[in-house]
Amino acid sequence: MKLAVSLNDVIEESEVLELYRANKWSAAEKPVELMAALQNSHSLVTARYGNKLVGLGNAVSDGHLVVYYPHMLVHPEYHGKGIGSRMMQALQTKYASFHQQMLTADGDAIDFYKALGFERAGKTESMWIYSGNEH
Repeated sequence: MKLAVSLNDVIEESEVLELYRANKWSAAEKPVELMAALQNSHSLVTARYGNKLVGLGNAVSDGHLVVYYPHMLVHPEYHGKGIGSRMMQALQTKYASFHQQMLTADGDAIDFYKALGFERAGKTESMWIYSGNEH
């Protein structure tokens, strides 16, 4: 089966929650809010093997200068297969002309994003008020 990466694909709540739970992201505990956030994103990228959702990412943007990539997940069984890279490539292609592409990374994701050309933004520090327990 061939991997299909698509922008603005239709997503179902059950498949999204399965992906978020597999990655232990606490956003799965707020399914109504999660689905609204994803569906109202400026862009949504998905990766599927057949009908199975194996990856998902989104972009929040002003539509002209700045884009922020808040979510990028690949099902743990599919890590290391280039799926995340292909999804980020689709987003970065769409937003290539933008003045600023931003994201927050932690853990193993830091090296992943560095390999895609992201770097620490000057002397900035990540800051947040966060009501989840992890991701």
